[in-house]
Amino acid sequence: MSGPTRVDLYVDPVCPFAWLAFRWLLEVERARELDLHVRLMSLAVLNEGREGHTPEAEKGLDSAWRPVRVGTALVERRGEPVLRDYVWEFGHRFHDRGERGRDDVLRAVLAELDADDLYPAADSGGLDEIVRRVHHEGMDPVGDEVGTPVLHVEGTAFFGPVLGACPRGQEALDMFDGAVLLARNPLFYELKRSRSGGPNFD
Repeated sequence: MSGPTRVDLYVDPVCPFAWLAFRWLLEVERARELDLHVRLMSLAVLNEGREGHTPEAEKGLDSAWRPVRVGTALVERRGEPVLRDYVWEFGHRFHDRGERGRDDVLRAVLAELDADDLYPAADSGGLDEIVRRVHHEGMDPVGDEVGTPVLHVEGTAFFGPVLGACPRGQEALDMFDGAVLLARNPLFYELKRSRSGGPNFD
């Protein structure tokens, strides 16, 4: 009898498409045995030096560095499983409920997790080496021309899926099976179409 399917989801908490992928996998997890690990990637690292992106140092409290630094500090203190709670609390507030700005959301999440004392990590570079290492563990297997989310399923890594909304029930399961089946084929590279609207968090 086979065991649970190992799934590593690499997310940046501020990315709406990473949030939808997380919610989708939670839906899949209701019906399938998943060994789901939530891990951090960093849009700040990903976009370093990319044309058209404002340097994170100029974004102040909205810098994408801040949530991943705090998430990394939480992992260093409590272990990787805490990231599920952290990403859930941040995403539910920031994406589902539309709370703004990022700093207020970050403070509220830390209060909810009883970790207010980790707030200074947001503006400290002390854990940036760990952020970069984990980011590259997730992103390097899929190359440089991708973003977030990234999934690793039983050793197969791929970018996406980029979802406009969270599929439910059998649709969520079908999408999971199809995505993994395509990604496991070494001849498959990419499916893509233009987005027709923004993300829907209902």
